[in-house]
Amino acid sequence: MENKKYTLITGGAGFIGSNYINLFIENKDTHIVNLDLLTYAGDLGNLEVEGQENYTFVKGDISDKELVKNLFKKYHFSQVINFAAESHVDNSIKNPAAFVETNINGTFNVLQTAYSLWMDGPFELKDEYRDAKFLHVSTDEVYGTLGAEGLFTEETPYAPNSPYSASKAASDFLVRSYFHTYGLPVLTTNCSNNYGPHQHDEKLIPTIIRTALKKQPIPIYGDGKNVRDWLYVADHCKGIKLVLEKGKFGETYNIGGRNERENIYIAQKISEILDKLKPREDGKSYKELITFVKDRPGHDQRYAIDASKLESQLGWKADENFESGIEKTVQWYLEKYNA
Repeated sequence: MENKKYTLITGGAGFIGSNYINLFIENKDTHIVNLDLLTYAGDLGNLEVEGQENYTFVKGDISDKELVKNLFKKYHFSQVINFAAESHVDNSIKNPAAFVETNINGTFNVLQTAYSLWMDGPFELKDEYRDAKFLHVSTDEVYGTLGAEGLFTEETPYAPNSPYSASKAASDFLVRSYFHTYGLPVLTTNCSNNYGPHQHDEKLIPTIIRTALKKQPIPIYGDGKNVRDWLYVADHCKGIKLVLEKGKFGETYNIGGRNERENIYIAQKISEILDKLKPREDGKSYKELITFVKDRPGHDQRYAIDASKLESQLGWKADENFESGIEKTVQWYLEKYNA
């Protein structure tokens, strides 16, 4: 074990975490230990790891102190990537307690355990953990909402508007505090809206595809004018890997696709792709199924990220624009739903 590097990935059965593992499991320089509670949003079916010897799955909660402590003792992790999070805004409105427990208490538990293993005291890294790194994956929703103009940068003040974004903001601040108080080697990424394979059915893009294929009303909140900056999940994962390898400790890196689109455009674009790939038997367009529904409380009007820092300092660039990424995504879901 002394010669092998072990990486703890929390929430690796979820949407983004599983895509990260699938992309980088071939890199045999580290053994990945995937800790996931397998709540409704986690699915081992998301993972393409069959036959991979450098992979171990552990079912468990990041808030479980004994479990996390024993994993750190057993594997001597030199890297942690913290994906684990409750992340659906609607669910945070109904049940905010789960978001506080996982996103705040869980993150704290993993941070504190890493600190206890890696360091003799504040700013005293143990020799065997000189290369240790803790990367925390967060969201642009911590910044609140934007007007018609402007972009979120790493300097934008936090202004979370939902229990979900407030819990993520709190976790970001905990990570920051462990750098400034203890010198823990931490990195934080804040991403824009992800889409792509393995996303949970409850999210916007899978919901549009699923309901359209069932010829059910496609639900769009409010007037459909809410704007999101869309990021193809593989591009996000490549950005995370780059920050892990080259990022400066204590820094935040925003990862965004420069793909601002209104929700109504998303529904219309997916409808056009489905019209082409899976035409309706009655000859109508899927666009006719688009239905406006009552807006949700605290619904932010616009998010958009400025990824200049990541692009200029670390050389990251998104491979997909929204139009190329959404074609791949719709194709993947057509296969998933056997449509």
